[in-house]
Amino acid sequence: MTPATGILPGAMTTDTELPPARLNVAVVTLGCARNEVDSEELAGRLEADGFVLVADPEDADTVVVNTCGFVEAAKKDSVDTLLEAADLKASAGHGGRAQAVVAVGCLAERYGKDLAESLPEADAVLGFDDYPDIAAKLRSIVAGETHHPHTPSDRRRLLPISPVDRDASAISIPGHQGDVADLSDIGAGAPATGPRAVRRRLDAGPMAPLKLASGCDRRCSFCAIPSFRGSFVSRRPSDVLQEARWLATQGVKELFLVSENSTSYGKDLGDLRLLETLLPELSGIDGVERVRVSYLQPAETRPGLIEAIASTPGVVPYFDLSFQHASAPVLRRMRRFGDPESFLGLLERIRSLAPLAGVRSNVIVGFPGESEDDLQVLCDFLEAARMDVTGVFGYSDEDGTEAAGFGQDLKLDEDEIRARTEHVTALVEELNSQRAEERIGEEVEVLVESVDDAAIEGRAAHQGPEVDGTTLLTDAAGARVGDLLTATVTGTDGVDLIARVNGAPR
Repeated sequence: MTPATGILPGAMTTDTELPPARLNVAVVTLGCARNEVDSEELAGRLEADGFVLVADPEDADTVVVNTCGFVEAAKKDSVDTLLEAADLKASAGHGGRAQAVVAVGCLAERYGKDLAESLPEADAVLGFDDYPDIAAKLRSIVAGETHHPHTPSDRRRLLPISPVDRDASAISIPGHQGDVADLSDIGAGAPATGPRAVRRRLDAGPMAPLKLASGCDRRCSFCAIPSFRGSFVSRRPSDVLQEARWLATQGVKELFLVSENSTSYGKDLGDLRLLETLLPELSGIDGVERVRVSYLQPAETRPGLIEAIASTPGVVPYFDLSFQHASAPVLRRMRRFGDPESFLGLLERIRSLAPLAGVRSNVIVGFPGESEDDLQVLCDFLEAARMDVTGVFGYSDEDGTEAAGFGQDLKLDEDEIRARTEHVTALVEELNSQRAEERIGEEVEVLVESVDDAAIEGRAAHQGPEVDGTTLLTDAAGARVGDLLTATVTGTDGVDLIARVNGAPR
């Protein structure tokens, strides 16, 4: 079977050119919000080429699993999900319909042929370079053709070291492809230069991630992400704004700006302060109620950016600061910068401009060479920082990272890492609960995300999607998903809030 490509639903065909078979496809997304954007780009490409998107893998002819390759637990989840999809294929002879299971995403890009060899249950492992031709690839795989997975390499080598010299137009960067067209364009035929990539939402909620950039230029000794995501590449402001306007037409009320390092946005475009000028344009889009910035590098968080996030109307005062630790010696071994004094000074500057700002972070416990004194420095910092949410991760070696090659004299044993992680986790849970209790009596604006007979829930401005808790609303009769309600906090449950609605929605 020769796959037909570049044909949109409703386009004219010749006598020798037949429209492609309409196959059902389910896109299953694991990992971070950046992966969600990538999945929606893939979904747009597939739908534009005649695939029918379905939510349930049991209804799909082919299942595409967008994997995560960040840490060991995420890798395991990805493999387990692929195996579950393969079970659907195995049951196809007993009433099921799945014909192919395909791995994409970070795990697929990072391990390529090694993943394909170790997971024969997957019919194909596709890398980022396969994304532009994803529809043709899937059709050939369903037709029984063999796809030869790539041999992984360091994607940082694909672009110049100097950010301003980068031209990324010749390489595939997930989430950066093509223009976002109005939905009315679908079925009207492809533009003269070929099929247009159109993002298709896979979640109808009032929040949507919006990618600012991809890749990272930092060399943190514990992190492998730059090696398979590549060097830092900003999207042009015009592309970001165009996609944001399209998202607003889809009912999106909150734009969640994502990247590997949002504080670097614009440096490869010749303007490191580009985010400060972009934020008011995004928040001014008709239909957008609030804009949230994620993934800030503390060492790069400049005063102007703090002011823009803290004071721009429509931008929530929310600071997702990746501290990772507080002990200066540990941070140096991590190839990062900072200490308790500089970090607390950063938080003081933020709160001087926005006293009620939301602050979240992640820390790694048990990093090679971490002494008991280092651990105490971290705990003292966490107590002083009064953050809303802190994620705690126990250190583990990651393939290809500098830290994985540190000598055994620096490595802590697994039992010690586990004990330290449990200790810091218990401390953080207590501190985060206390911080939530400090918000009792505070007036918050809550974006309603779910409404059912049992509860009406949403997120306040200081609560980021998925990881920062939710707000349960009372006296909210008649509320609808997407409403922005003013409420007063009356109670807490861990990091979650309980709040009484004060007035009508807007």
